[in-house]
Amino acid sequence: MDTMRERFISVTSGALDEDPRLALVLAEITMDGFRPAQRRNPDRVINVGIREQLLVGVGGGLALTGLRPVVHTFASFLVERPFEQIKLDFGHQGTGGVLVSASASYDWPAGGFTHMAPGDVALMDTLDGWTVHVPGHPDEAEALLRHAYAAGDDKVYVRLSQQSNAAPRPVDGLRWRTVREGGPGAGVVVAVGPLLDNVLAATEGLDATVLYAATVRPFDDAALRAAVGRGTADVVLVEPYLAGTSTTAATQALCDIPHRVLGLGVGRAELRRYGTIEEHTAAHGLDPHSLRERISAFLR
Repeated sequence: MDTMRERFISVTSGALDEDPRLALVLAEITMDGFRPAQRRNPDRVINVGIREQLLVGVGGGLALTGLRPVVHTFASFLVERPFEQIKLDFGHQGTGGVLVSASASYDWPAGGFTHMAPGDVALMDTLDGWTVHVPGHPDEAEALLRHAYAAGDDKVYVRLSQQSNAAPRPVDGLRWRTVREGGPGAGVVVAVGPLLDNVLAATEGLDATVLYAATVRPFDDAALRAAVGRGTADVVLVEPYLAGTSTTAATQALCDIPHRVLGLGVGRAELRRYGTIEEHTAAHGLDPHSLRERISAFLR
């Protein structure tokens, strides 16, 4: 199976050939994969070098000309380093585009903390009007990328990952899906993107409803309210980025329903050993065994 990043290359290369409004802006990262597309579309595949603020500024400028820019690099260099440019060159200017990241929370442990951005979605949450997609499989990444490219002038952030679920789920860029239904009054566990398989393994045999979210902003208030039903609600959010990123959104969705919310995700403490993706997942308590302990304790 290819990775989400490899799928991004193939899907975007084809879209550049088909849609003359689409333009791609890179900062060296993934440039080798796009060289054939650059030869075919030299005016719309632009490599600015290792200049991430310029990367986003060029994307915003292209949007002002009427193009649909796709801006790509690692999440730490796409969201954190040029955040002011995102805020001003897209938000303040009222333009749209598609930001596509790779290697966000800890997908490349050997790169160290400079190449990790577990706070990217929380940071994007401070801005108005951004749709945020977090696919859990390369097929979902393809569907959500195509959705983003065709989305007029909307502002979209697509968070790609090295991690993947074993099988794709239907995604439409809008709604969450119920993948396991508990009994009346059961707790609700929201699994985001590539953590779905771990959540399903962790909740096997528990009386819990599991929702799957591949699009986290806008937050799907209706799906969460439908899942909790009437009465009190116990909700667990399992996110592949900073723990607690969506607890405020969940609380707002359930403002008129008595509820408790537990946010699980990547911790704030820096892990100063390279290790593997799997070791980082376990260290943050996001492996099936740790999730089962934490979810079971909360729902009891």
